[in-house]
Amino acid sequence: MFKYRKATLKDLNTIWDKDIKTHPQDERWIRWKTEFIDANKKGDIVTFVVLNDSDPVGQCSFVLNKNNIKFKCRNLLCKDKEKAYLSALRIEKQFEGQGHISKLVKTIETFAKKKGFSCLTIGSEAKESRNLAIYLHFGYTQFVSSEIEDDTLILFYQKKLN
Repeated sequence: MFKYRKATLKDLNTIWDKDIKTHPQDERWIRWKTEFIDANKKGDIVTFVVLNDSDPVGQCSFVLNKNNIKFKCRNLLCKDKEKAYLSALRIEKQFEGQGHISKLVKTIETFAKKKGFSCLTIGSEAKESRNLAIYLHFGYTQFVSSEIEDDTLILFYQKKLN
């Protein structure tokens, strides 16, 4: 049975430990785990998960504080109670294409509306055409900015919430 909800501390530790295990040669994942969990504890980020029974298999973070965004264009991505940034949107490979990411994003959009946000932003590597197509399908169609990070072009889009 799948569920979509805000992550608990246990969920966060479990899903980040899986990410670290999947990327054993990349120590950034260890740092990112600490950063995301600390930001969740402070309330600067609210991470949501896809649960398969009680096992977190997907995630997306709702970033409320622009200081938790590494990009130079962070002022365009996150602004007070008006605009928030979606980060770390991913799901385990075996659960792709089953509608879980769509349901997770809808859960976050509902949360954002209840909190008074009028706009959400999201970014994707330009070379990830599948991700870009998914974000456009979800309604993230207004181009915001682009930035090069680690020799990779990142494109940012936004969606107005109704």
